Amino acid sequence: MSTTITIRLNAPVAEALRDGSGRSGQSRAAVVPHGVRRYLALRKFDAGRKWMMPVALTDGYLTDEDAFRNIS
Repeated sequence: MSTTITIRLNAPVAEALRDGSGRSGQSRAAVVPHGVRRYLALRKFDAGRKWMMPVALTDGYLTDEDAFRNIS
């Protein structure tokens, strides 16, 4: 099931969407949901990171490299 929404884009964003979707061979209707999903995933990641930072700092993880070193 899908829902139709109407969005308003300023001219530069509309032009970038038109150009970018054309270069990728996808329709604007295909590109927009991908962008929305990416935006939501990044917000979720940022929220998790914000929640986890105090715990990580307490455990001695000061940088991303500290975490990568222990999980790699």
